[in-house]
Amino acid sequence: MATKAAPVLNTDDALAVVDPINYVDWDKLLDQFDRIRAETPVARVVNDEMHDPFWLVTRYDDVMQISKDNKTFLNSPRSVTLSNHAADALVKSVTGGSPNLVNSLVALDAPTHPQYRRLTQDWFMPKNLRQIEDEVSVLAKTTVDRLVDAGQKDGKYEADFVPLVSAPYPLHVVMQILGVPEEDEQRMLFLTQQMFGGTDPDLNKSGIAEMPPEQVMQLVIGAVADFEAYFTKLTEEKRASPTEDVASVIANAKVDGEYLSDRDMAGYYIILAAAGHDTTSASTAGAMQALAQDPEQWQRLREDRDLLPGIVEEAIRWTTPVQHFMRTAAEDTEVGGQKISKDDWMMISYIAANHDPAAFDNPRKFDASRSPNRHLAFGAGGHQCLGLHLARLEMRILFNELLDRIETVELAGEPKRAQSVFVGGLKTLPLKYTISK
Repeated sequence: MATKAAPVLNTDDALAVVDPINYVDWDKLLDQFDRIRAETPVARVVNDEMHDPFWLVTRYDDVMQISKDNKTFLNSPRSVTLSNHAADALVKSVTGGSPNLVNSLVALDAPTHPQYRRLTQDWFMPKNLRQIEDEVSVLAKTTVDRLVDAGQKDGKYEADFVPLVSAPYPLHVVMQILGVPEEDEQRMLFLTQQMFGGTDPDLNKSGIAEMPPEQVMQLVIGAVADFEAYFTKLTEEKRASPTEDVASVIANAKVDGEYLSDRDMAGYYIILAAAGHDTTSASTAGAMQALAQDPEQWQRLREDRDLLPGIVEEAIRWTTPVQHFMRTAAEDTEVGGQKISKDDWMMISYIAANHDPAAFDNPRKFDASRSPNRHLAFGAGGHQCLGLHLARLEMRILFNELLDRIETVELAGEPKRAQSVFVGGLKTLPLKYTISK
């Protein structure tokens, strides 16, 4: 009997999946993933000359299977994010052969990954995070003060929520946790935007609409080098004078009696500093967008704060800030009825999984009462997001403050999304609002 040929995405779909510009039009993108999931939930992407062939996985159950099986599906053999040939070559030349520019937790496999994760895992658990709630509340109040002050004009209030609230607030929180002084926060934001928003001309600050991939990677490499230099200096300070922040934990951590290598330590800092705020920023903006489009839900939430955890969880699913990760098959296996060969590269699409109607009723609807809400925006299994409890805490505290101060809110223009295949979200969210008396 002849072996059944693997389904292959058509050229248009294949190019759309890898094109950052395609991720700007959210509804169109979801339409596309709906069709791909229905027709070929596990499909080969082979007709894109810029990237090595890979499998695109779009069904919730299949993404969950891969996410939980860290033995069969590895992070480290190849890039954990979609990378083209030019970028691969450039990264390997910089790292001495590693496919991952940043040697962070997301790029590690067992036994190293669980060893490194345990170093800070307790710090990010709810019991410990309760100790910083008061500090986070102060940051939330200051942030909402800024929104109120900036928006006032002739008795009316109008402002862009992203640069005033959703971008700086989680940045403040994470930098405080890391012990980074406030005067360095804008530098951290700039570097994060260059790292995760390298393909977006507004975020990478280049003004170039279609920057060549190798030039984008040069920006990212520069940002990583700047991060590494900064955190090398911070490590020296935290070893000399350790404090209660998580940076001191990392700087003084030892595995098998040895400090982490400079590269591993830099990777640890970078994943916390960059991913720790950019993703929460996207979820926060997404929540406000959904509520601004639904005034009745905003009022219900003002009157009943017990609904807030549902709003936070649904916002994280609905926005899915980390849009994909790549995995490499450690052995011959099977996913969704398709035979996967050892060393095959795979894209697990969290966007598609979190909008799978087989897992979520009416998935495009923002539904704060959705229960259960077993979304995959934080991943699953051993690589589930280390900072998930912190993200929930930040959003809950911020929205409590917003609900106390903002009486009504609506869109003042069309929100705009970033051009990004990896970490995505709104880059502008113009709002009109009124202040509580």
